[in-house]
Amino acid sequence: MNSLRVIPTWRHGQERLYVCLTDGRNVAWYDREAARVNLLSEDRRDDVLEVLGPFLTGPVAVGPPPVPTPAELARLTLHPDDDLAPNRPGEALQVALDRDPGPSHRLRPDPRRKALLAEQAVGEALDRLDGAGWHALHSVPLPGGDRVHHLAIGPGGLFAIHTLYARKQRVTVADPMVTLGRRDPHPLLRRVRADADRASYALTAEVHPVLAVVGPTDVRITAPLREVRIIEDTEVEGLARLGGMLKPADVEALHAMARDRHTWTRV
Repeated sequence: MNSLRVIPTWRHGQERLYVCLTDGRNVAWYDREAARVNLLSEDRRDDVLEVLGPFLTGPVAVGPPPVPTPAELARLTLHPDDDLAPNRPGEALQVALDRDPGPSHRLRPDPRRKALLAEQAVGEALDRLDGAGWHALHSVPLPGGDRVHHLAIGPGGLFAIHTLYARKQRVTVADPMVTLGRRDPHPLLRRVRADADRASYALTAEVHPVLAVVGPTDVRITAPLREVRIIEDTEVEGLARLGGMLKPADVEALHAMARDRHTWTRV
C-alpha cells in the first residue's frame, strides 16, 4: 500500500505538488511548469510516480533536483548582512551571551555556555574538512527562532547537524527519545529530523539529519534509528570519508545557495 500523499502548494508564485509521507516529510515534488518530478529519495521513485499519476500531464523528466545554473549563481551575489558563511560555530549563542551574560554568580553554570562549547567543538571539526572539498555553515537561522546548528555540504551529501553537550554523561537513545544522564527523556530526534526536512525544502535537495554528541562517556542506542545518524564529536571528521554523492560543481552550487540568508526565510 502506497503511504504517500500529494499536497499542492505555491512557492515563488508557482504551483508545486509535494509528495509527502504520512508524518509530513517531503520525498518529492512535481513542477508542472518545468514538467519535472524532483526526487529527494531515489528509493521511493515508483511510489512517487504512482501517487502522482493522476496529476501528470504529458511526458515528464524524473530525477534528483537540478543544481543552480551559473546564471542563477550569479544572482546570488550577497550583501554582507545576508551572507551566512562568516558565522562562527555557535554564532547565535555567542551573540545571545554577549547581549545578556546572565548573573556573574550562580549555583549552576549557564546551560547556554555548555551548548556553546558543544557547537564550537563540532563546528571546528567541520571547518577542518574544508581541504577535503567540504563546506560548513553554522547557526543557520530558520523562521520562528529555530536554527540549524551546522550544515555540512560535501562529496558525501548534505547533513544538518544538531549538537548535544554530554560531557562525562551517558546518552541513551530510544528513537525519538534521547536521555542525557539521569534527566528525563526528551524527543530530541524529532527536532533533528525536522531541521533536516526544513533544510531539504529550502535547498531542494536531500539533507540527512545528524545528532553529534559531545564528550559522552557512552552512547547507547536501544532501538533501530529511523533516517538519522548519531555520531560523537570525535567522529565528525569521518564525514570526509563519505563520497560519491555530489560532484565538486554541485557542492559549490549548493553552498552558494545555502549561505544566502534569504534561502531560509520560507521554510
